[in-house]
Amino acid sequence: MREKGSKKAVWNLLGVLVLAASITGCGGQGERAEEAAVHSTPAGEKSTGDKRIVKDAFGEVEIPARPKRVAAIYLEDFVTALGVTPVVQWYHPTWGIQEYLKLNVPKFDMTGSIEALLDASPDLIIVDGGADKARYDMYSKVAPTYRLPDDMLNDSFAILKTTADLLGMPDKAEPILKEYHTKIDDAKTALEKAVGTEKVAVVRLNVGEKTFTLFGINNRFIGSILYRDLGLTPPPMVKEMKEFQQIISEEMIPQIDADHIILLPSNGTWASEENKEAVQLLKSPFWKSVPAVKKGHVYQVERTHWQTGAFLANGMKIDDLLKLLVK
Repeated sequence: MREKGSKKAVWNLLGVLVLAASITGCGGQGERAEEAAVHSTPAGEKSTGDKRIVKDAFGEVEIPARPKRVAAIYLEDFVTALGVTPVVQWYHPTWGIQEYLKLNVPKFDMTGSIEALLDASPDLIIVDGGADKARYDMYSKVAPTYRLPDDMLNDSFAILKTTADLLGMPDKAEPILKEYHTKIDDAKTALEKAVGTEKVAVVRLNVGEKTFTLFGINNRFIGSILYRDLGLTPPPMVKEMKEFQQIISEEMIPQIDADHIILLPSNGTWASEENKEAVQLLKSPFWKSVPAVKKGHVYQVERTHWQTGAFLANGMKIDDLLKLLVK
């Protein structure tokens, strides 16, 4: 842990930035990230002994050649996939944490102070598209900070490769990716046999607003894994959607026209007390008119790994789909 005097000095430097830097949560980060194109080039670097100079979204940054204490803000999935435990875990009081990772580390509240990050004493911080320049500068006063380039944010494979490179273990990503591609190929074959061209949609029940969100084909959480990698067929409304996601009014629900619906809550779990009132929407005649509902092909899943496009989360989605759709 840092000395108290050192921590005080850092706080003085951060004062204005802490007030300026705010985050809108998981959904906001996803929307910004989804604006990016695919990128597959690992971080460029210059070696300076036990340090490296790499180029990120905002320029060049000197990082440890082999970092020991890594904070990966909203990227904990990727470092965990590489066998590294981050020193803190991203947390938002509305959306909680990425529970599926089952990490036992201090939480870093994105809406509050950065004291938890200071106390963790990271020697490297990795951030995604949710970090603007002000937040990036704030983190950089705590430890060397690498912000993923915009043209990489929509590609979980590229993020994994770059993360491995930043951690000083570039060779570790390849066997993991090879195993993952095999998993995708096997799942694609099984799903094609089980559901063929039947239309599959992913819908979120928005608990607070009591509305539905339909995820589009370009949504990086859903579209890239279900429709691009696994080859599932989207309903016309999903295929034609230009937005990453769309709020669906009750009257628009029949237009979903899906044969299968993956359904997740926006907050909590399906058993959460807070969700009981919103779940009543599933009794609506509009909802019951959808082909998937008539056929009994609505599958309730947990939200935490379905609301991120990260590497381990996508693997868990594949497991869910095989369990639910392949009989």
